[in-house]
Amino acid sequence: MEVNKIYQGNCLELMKNLPDNSIDIIITSPPYNMRTRIRNGKYTKREKGEHFIKKYAYFHDALSIEDYYKFHKKVIKECLRVGRMLFWNIQVVTGSKEAIFKLIGDFNKNIKDIVVWDKGHGQPAMHDSVLNRATELIIIFEKDETAGRSFLKSFFERGTLSDIWRLKRPKPIPGHGACYPVELVKTILEGFTKEGDLVLDPFIGSGTTAVACKQLNRRYIGFDISKEYVEIAQKRLSQETLLPLAQNQQGGNGIPPKPKGSGILPKDI
Repeated sequence: MEVNKIYQGNCLELMKNLPDNSIDIIITSPPYNMRTRIRNGKYTKREKGEHFIKKYAYFHDALSIEDYYKFHKKVIKECLRVGRMLFWNIQVVTGSKEAIFKLIGDFNKNIKDIVVWDKGHGQPAMHDSVLNRATELIIIFEKDETAGRSFLKSFFERGTLSDIWRLKRPKPIPGHGACYPVELVKTILEGFTKEGDLVLDPFIGSGTTAVACKQLNRRYIGFDISKEYVEIAQKRLSQETLLPLAQNQQGGNGIPPKPKGSGILPKDI
């Protein structure tokens, strides 16, 4: 499988083509199962007219709770087969809540820590008695089950990286409204990878992970089930201009300055 390329297809099927331990790190944000609601005490799909959950133009995002749980359990297992670490960005919403808590229990020995992404403010809750969601979680998994909170491989110095990352939500990409900041991905890359490392995003969507890899000279592989999203990501990458690292120094958000790289050039696996 070629690197620095985005492939269309089901991530579970595509990851079968990757050898064990072939990926340095996985960074991804899967769909949150937003198109669900509670009606008469049971889960059901939302109506199409509800504008606040139209995050995806080409994906229904409406699995049953059990199907959502089973699918992501398989994905996490496969990610831990091919890579040493998984950074799983997820939001606790109605359609994901039960599945996320079950998955945390299933993988409790692999979960090394959790980062809170503070977006500054949340959209108004959909109902009374529901909290506005102004944060998302980045659950950090390691392949090797070791006690404690120390990462087996990291590149940040003691006391320099917080577990709360204060980053505003980016502007939506045309055709894809569920994007996380490039700076969020770059923080992970700089703290846990070195130049030339290979990064996988099995739900690459609009291509943010690949953009960050391109800016920081990491190799990447991306998967997405939507042909339209693959095209959006490819177009975005073709228009991406590398920015000088000096423009991205620490600004009070709990994220350390960027270290100097080694200059290793990308190459195929």
